[in-house]
Amino acid sequence: MDEASTYYLIDLLALLLATVVVVPIFHKIRLGAILGYLTVGAIMGPWGLALITQVELIRHLGEFGVIFLLFILGIELKPEKLWQMRHLVAGLGLGQLFITAAAIYGVAIWFDISQQSAIIIGFGLALSSTAFCLQLLAERGGITTPMGRMSFSILLLQDMAVVPLLALVSVLAGGDAETSQSGFNLLYAVLAIVGLLFAGRYLLNPILGRIVASQDPEVFIAVAVLLVLGVAWIMESVGLSMALGAFLAGLMLAESQYRHQIEADILPFRGILLGLFFMTVGMGIDFDLLWNQLAIIISLTIALMVL
Repeated sequence: MDEASTYYLIDLLALLLATVVVVPIFHKIRLGAILGYLTVGAIMGPWGLALITQVELIRHLGEFGVIFLLFILGIELKPEKLWQMRHLVAGLGLGQLFITAAAIYGVAIWFDISQQSAIIIGFGLALSSTAFCLQLLAERGGITTPMGRMSFSILLLQDMAVVPLLALVSVLAGGDAETSQSGFNLLYAVLAIVGLLFAGRYLLNPILGRIVASQDPEVFIAVAVLLVLGVAWIMESVGLSMALGAFLAGLMLAESQYRHQIEADILPFRGILLGLFFMTVGMGIDFDLLWNQLAIIISLTIALMVL
């Protein structure tokens, strides 16, 4: 094993050991696992004790946790339920995006920021972290509640709005070629979503049936992981988020007779990888910057929470 691989393995072992110690404590004092993971990352990361050296490699690995989280959510949400939520997605999702963006735009203009920059800042800060919000809802058992459905509708709309917002940025920047490319990406995204949903409805069940008939569980797990990562990659290649792709992969299997088996196979991957993702977020906390700009950071955080 080369030196880089050795350090990578040591980093993973150190993070897992810290997780075993710290996260149960945060559960016991009812602060939740997410805050525990963030604390582990902040303490052991480059701005803390600097015990972790392979931050980027661990960050890439942790991103798979977000992918599997959205996949599990998609597989538990049947298309009929998603169709019933269309008014929430369109109405509440668009309302949140534009109202929040408009409020932040007004604040940015008040600080004498240019109009183009204010628009970009407004829409950028109007977006939320899908991973954080959904994990918090899952910890509190709130995904199936009315508030959980409304929150998910907003997050889903935000993920789908990425390509149009990128096109808007290109227009504001005056890049005709980039604007044209963004338009093509939007078309590709629509075609990809339609094609994937068609494949999920008519092709996946026969393929999975043959694999189950072969009685080879390793192949079944490999196909499930391949499906999740493959669809996530397709969505990223057309300009959408990998998280949205993973959600679509789950939606493709939501009515499959094999969905419970796939969910059981994927769940162990989701938990540990999602923990690594939150730890890498914690590693990005710069304590010097946090201390020097504490008043500004607290003020802006409160303002964003109010919005």
